[in-house]
Amino acid sequence: MPHAGEPSTVAHVDLGRYLGTWYEIARLPMRHEPADYTDITATYSLLPEGKVRVDNRALDGKGEPEQSIGEASVVEGSGNARLEVSFMPDGLKWVPFTRGDYWILRVDEDYRTALVGSPDRKYLWLLSREPSLAEEIKADFLGTARQQGYDLSDLILTPHTGRSAG
Repeated sequence: MPHAGEPSTVAHVDLGRYLGTWYEIARLPMRHEPADYTDITATYSLLPEGKVRVDNRALDGKGEPEQSIGEASVVEGSGNARLEVSFMPDGLKWVPFTRGDYWILRVDEDYRTALVGSPDRKYLWLLSREPSLAEEIKADFLGTARQQGYDLSDLILTPHTGRSAG
């Protein structure tokens, strides 16, 4: 059943605490990110002009490292919970968009687990500071996604093999 309106984001994100490396635990399928990619991480760091550098890394189906670099700008008035991300033309091998909305739907108080989605509900990522996430936390955060109207029937759980993607 379609949800009216946009998903709700957290009221405020402490960007300093959000920066760093996150492991992708699960995602909705994206045509530029093949289902056989493993060991997907996103590392966020602050750039001098106040934008956020996005460094996405993964291993492809053959175990070869892939990398995609982008920049995110905080949407004014969003409490840092809404970012607009753009990826450089040379990094478009496996990202779903050149420019897109990255909304932080939920983050735990310790900034260890985060749920991020797009306002059209096509994209969703469950992120953790560790390569694995306790089942009850995973279920709780995915429950939030369902309540917000995301269809999780095609959800992909991202394998982490312990190999580095770069």
